Amino acid sequence: MSWSEWMRGAEIEPSLYGADFARLGAQVGELVDSGCRIFHFDIGDGHFVEPITMGPIVLQSISSCNAMFDVHLMVENPVKYFEPVKDAGGDSVTFHFEAVDDVPATIAAAHAAGLDAGVAFNPESEPEAVAAVSADADIVLCMSIHPGYSGQPFMDRTFERVGRLRAVLPDHIQIQVDGGVGAGNVEQLRECGVSLFVAASSIFGAGSPAAAYDELERLIR
Repeated sequence: MSWSEWMRGAEIEPSLYGADFARLGAQVGELVDSGCRIFHFDIGDGHFVEPITMGPIVLQSISSCNAMFDVHLMVENPVKYFEPVKDAGGDSVTFHFEAVDDVPATIAAAHAAGLDAGVAFNPESEPEAVAAVSADADIVLCMSIHPGYSGQPFMDRTFERVGRLRAVLPDHIQIQVDGGVGAGNVEQLRECGVSLFVAASSIFGAGSPAAAYDELERLIR
């Protein structure tokens, strides 16, 4: 069963890019104990985005916990990562609209690898253009920052962009937002049609990540 089939209507996804890597396993465990069901796992290749981030080896070290792993591929050649992500315990891969020539074929390749498929798009891309090629996707990710670095401020025009996206996407496709997500905007994003909320600094930058997660969960219910 894919994670999208057991969602509780909406989910907070702690982004492990913001975690304390010296305590990564412990922080994952604390969040699972607090009720977290999905983690966001960023892979950057140093080309599509400047930073080189975590990879499948790190994913494998934590994927045995009782949660799903939604892998965001900020990379130039996402297809080559599908099998390594699956083998490491990933459940879903999201690639960038701007990184591939054939979005439907890339979605099909993810599904063929046994993964749910997401399509992310940067602030410069138009929601309608992305929706037009994403009919077979499970997720469409509207970036609310420029991808690559955690801690950037949320772009307020995301609310309007999400509304446009929801108006043209089939209802079964989940809308995800990533970047600057926190207590100050999750309720409005939920009203716009977002069901997956990726949160890094607002969770891992708090004194207690589990308590911060609980507060965001309360706000979206």
